[in-house]
Amino acid sequence: MSLLDVGALPGTPAGDGWWMPAEFEAHEGCWMLWPERPDNWRERAGPAQAAFAAVAEAISRFEPVRVGVSPAHAAAARAQLPPQVGVVALAHDDCWMRDVGPTFLVSERGGLRGVHWRFNAWGGLEGGLYHPWDQDERVAAEVLSLEARPRYRAPIVIEGGAIHVDGEGTALLAEECVLNPNRNPGMRRERMEAVLREYLGVSQFIWLGLGVYNDETDGHIDNLACFLAPGKVCLTWTDDPADPQYQRSREAWERLNGARDARGRRIEVAKLPMPGPLYMSEQESQGLAPSEACKPRRAGERLAASYVNFYFANGGLVMPLLDARTDAQAAGILRRLCPDREVIGVPAREILLGGGGIHCITQQVPDSRAPRVRPVAPRAA
Repeated sequence: MSLLDVGALPGTPAGDGWWMPAEFEAHEGCWMLWPERPDNWRERAGPAQAAFAAVAEAISRFEPVRVGVSPAHAAAARAQLPPQVGVVALAHDDCWMRDVGPTFLVSERGGLRGVHWRFNAWGGLEGGLYHPWDQDERVAAEVLSLEARPRYRAPIVIEGGAIHVDGEGTALLAEECVLNPNRNPGMRRERMEAVLREYLGVSQFIWLGLGVYNDETDGHIDNLACFLAPGKVCLTWTDDPADPQYQRSREAWERLNGARDARGRRIEVAKLPMPGPLYMSEQESQGLAPSEACKPRRAGERLAASYVNFYFANGGLVMPLLDARTDAQAAGILRRLCPDREVIGVPAREILLGGGGIHCITQQVPDSRAPRVRPVAPRAA
């Protein structure tokens, strides 16, 4: 047992009547982290900080936002963030709150709890993106402590960006990531599903294959596809057969069309055209500090750009602006798909240069007071 296991609840969420709600449900707020490390964020993270501040401002129009900041950067972050955004002292190795933060849980009785997943920087010392990651592995516990919410400690390595749920018993996952041996060596699909049933409160799994091409997270689902509503999935798409993403998205579309959710519904798939292809420029690569502790980023590398990597807020949807040739088209599609939400675009290339998108840097806190009905009961393992 590690020190991070101390203080965790006994039992499992599903056994105690708790489950992960869908992201399109009501929120109490949003958590983010502040980009700081100069070996992953160019020009001493200045451009990335401006982008993160813009995302925080956009989300704060709909719901409260708090940003975790290392103490040494607290004054600078406070000066850049809008006054309505909270700044909280929170040490971290990098700023991917979706992956290092907790997965919040709800119940029919109200209240909130959280799952604290194990984290190894997307692959450990052999395949991960940076080291050490000890501060990042403490972030979930720190956030739950600040929220004064009980914590479950999960027995597997997984990241929040690898999971989407519909809140009614269905989980959407990508094999490339969740079954990658660089997370949980030797763990087979059956065992993974058994663990996720207990910690997400789900009963049905929709497995897609490969994620977005060149995604350094080994294919996080949040870059490829997400639930828009129960029975409805948004899928990143290209019509170009020469693009390496074409076959990946087509296979995902075929699997989704052959799937049913936990309530027996067929999945309605909406295609969201992807930007680009986009690549890191020479100038952008030269702005990074040399480091042995972080994955190098080189000019000419294809960026894993996706409009699916957006954030649902209360009455809003905050999407990445990535390519002037396709931004308006993507925004128009999202407005048609989500007519009851205000769609706001935020320039997000600087976030993409660091390896992710708007969904990757955010973590919603569900509304603990919203009335809820427990999903379809998980099957026995």
